[in-house]
Amino acid sequence: MTAPQPASGQFEGKTHLLPVRVYYEDTDFTGVVYHANYLRYFERGRSEFLRLTGISHTAMRGLETPLAFVVVRMTIDYRKAARIDDALVVRTAYERVQRARVHVRQIITRGLDVIAEAVEEIACIDLDGRPRRPPQAFMDGLKDWFQQTSP
Repeated sequence: MTAPQPASGQFEGKTHLLPVRVYYEDTDFTGVVYHANYLRYFERGRSEFLRLTGISHTAMRGLETPLAFVVVRMTIDYRKAARIDDALVVRTAYERVQRARVHVRQIITRGLDVIAEAVEEIACIDLDGRPRRPPQAFMDGLKDWFQQTSP
């Protein structure tokens, strides 16, 4: 018998939805999600989006010139508090690629309430930290998912 695989979420149109449960470990002493933990939820949303489009971080590291993604800019607006046991949804939209930068927009919701919103620039780099255009396989995997056309 094989172990069940973790859920990767699903797409609704061009937006990826990833359900996330708030656990005790995510909260501060008041039972409210500690602000830095939203970064983890956003990261999981971006990673699972890529996984479902066939893009693997492991495969990118295994290229002849290994590549990785790094967050170079992130603006977060915290709207409401999430609390222990809340069922949240991380909504992720990859908007466009501009040279070595990928523009992403994410929203965390609880039901109809917006908990936090993030606008991000993700850079594709080699292992020496130099910017690189995302590989063609990345572009091919994402082209149908971009919210906007590249400038």
